[in-house]
Amino acid sequence: MPLRPGRRAWAVWAVGLAAYIVAVLHRTSLGVAGLDAQDRFQVGAGALASFAVLQLLVYAGLQVPVGLLLDRFGSLRLVVSGALIMAAGQGLMATAHGVEGAVIARVLVGAGDAMTFISVLRLVPLWFPARRVPIVTQLTGLVGQAGQVLSAVPLAALLAGPGWTTAFVGAAGAGVFVAIVALVALRDTPERKVSSGAPITLRQLGADLTGAWRHPGTRLGLWSHFTTQFTGTVFALMWGFPFLVAGEGLDRQTASTLLTVFVLVGMAAGPVIGVLVQRHPLRRSWLVLGIIAVNAGAWTLVLAWPGRAPLPVLVVLVLALGTGGPGSMIGFDYARTFNPPSRLGTATGVVNVGGFVASLVTIELIGLILDARTGGHNDYGIDDFKIAMSVQYLIFAIGLVAILRNRRLARRHLAAEGIVVRPLREVLAERRGLAADRTAKAKS
Repeated sequence: MPLRPGRRAWAVWAVGLAAYIVAVLHRTSLGVAGLDAQDRFQVGAGALASFAVLQLLVYAGLQVPVGLLLDRFGSLRLVVSGALIMAAGQGLMATAHGVEGAVIARVLVGAGDAMTFISVLRLVPLWFPARRVPIVTQLTGLVGQAGQVLSAVPLAALLAGPGWTTAFVGAAGAGVFVAIVALVALRDTPERKVSSGAPITLRQLGADLTGAWRHPGTRLGLWSHFTTQFTGTVFALMWGFPFLVAGEGLDRQTASTLLTVFVLVGMAAGPVIGVLVQRHPLRRSWLVLGIIAVNAGAWTLVLAWPGRAPLPVLVVLVLALGTGGPGSMIGFDYARTFNPPSRLGTATGVVNVGGFVASLVTIELIGLILDARTGGHNDYGIDDFKIAMSVQYLIFAIGLVAILRNRRLARRHLAAEGIVVRPLREVLAERRGLAADRTAKAKS
């Protein structure tokens, strides 16, 4: 493979990226439409949260099966199938007037979404040289979040203007369009448009899944994804818009702007984190821990603020949450470096379960707490949201403990292979000593 990817590689990646952008639009559409959905379906916060939880449950539950299918059938077939399934879900959402139709629609969205991201990620190591993979992986996850901008701005404008049906029919149309583009222009590998792996057998299935899970590096990736991604996903997918509007008292336009800033921060931070991962692969866990600290600290500032937080403080929160998406991508880099190519799809699926399981649990807990506080009515106040949002600290704590444990096990595994990860304090002390020596020599 050439050291520099050609235009063909970037073109194939761009098509896959377009499919992922539209998938994110579908995924986050309910968050923007949350207040409208409560009025349309006459449901409370807990029931509305259940829509998103079911969508994420389907997404997370299909990650490992989809990973196995990806290793067998390649990216092209899964990307096209996923786009059409999501389009069908959004079309159903456009015409649904009852809870049953909305539930089926979100199940379809979750199922199609599950096929898209890891299929696009699989294209990256097949089309780009190894040294470019961390950066392109970051770009995939973060430019893909432009789909949140599409839901926060155009979709929100359609909801406020022409209305519910037009907004979701438009989203369905975008899904059909990107499926057609992928069918025409996407290729699995530089050699073949459609690439198939070995037939799936129960024995091989069990071996791939067991091998991926038993490696502590895969589990470290899962828990890194779990802890860095969930709070931003909860904010963008479900509770950020209601929190900002009903809790913090912002108007819809300002709330949409903050959600857009959230996406732009992630897009700006992604390449920086990708470069850091590329240059310091043995310090990836410190990046993860730093991002967790930034996210938890920002929520502490907002939730501890007396009454409603001023706009600059909410901007700080959004800036902090924007780093969570890039941080979660480090989990996929663990999957890539700790697993052979033959089970990369499976390992990626295992990692991708983490953040979405954490998100669906948190979304449902927040909804249940809000219902308990308001008796099922939709008249939330800032104090209700502060108590409900505090449940995130429990998820932070669980993830942090698991990261530290699996980091220790992964380092033991590396040591057995002759790769020793020196404690960060020793490396920093050595660098300070070298810097002092250089200063002394310069003075002499």
